Amino acid sequence: EKRERGRKINKVIKRKIQEVVVNLVEEIKKLSVMELANLVKELEAEFGVTAAAPVVAAGAPSAEKAAEAPPEEEKTEFTAVLKSFGDKKIQVIKVVRAITGLGLKEAKELVDSAPKPIKEGIPKDEAESIKQKIEEVGGVVELK
Repeated sequence: EKRERGRKINKVIKRKIQEVVVNLVEEIKKLSVMELANLVKELEAEFGVTAAAPVVAAGAPSAEKAAEAPPEEEKTEFTAVLKSFGDKKIQVIKVVRAITGLGLKEAKELVDSAPKPIKEGIPKDEAESIKQKIEEVGGVVELK
């Protein structure tokens, strides 16, 4: 009887933890690129880790899952990913700054680390507008 009660308590605890994680992920999705960059820096400093390896490792399985998944309904949220800055890096940095509101240093870091998301969870028309603006100055953008 005690064992069964313990199992029930464990299930409740696991469910609560899962709810907290889901809520945390939803809050993180709402952050701007700048806020997210600051969060990553704070977490790295707090825990003495780097986010570089986990981001790459986490990105690979999701790409595989996406390839295996059946076609979904039409997407309503897109991510504009800077694939490369071409031969006009400075112009691309200027456009990225205008789009994101980042400072010069942060925009340069984003452009230097391409491929990198410029904006995530945005409507299709905004994503296409970003793509057009970047491509006008020689950069390459992919919409996901």
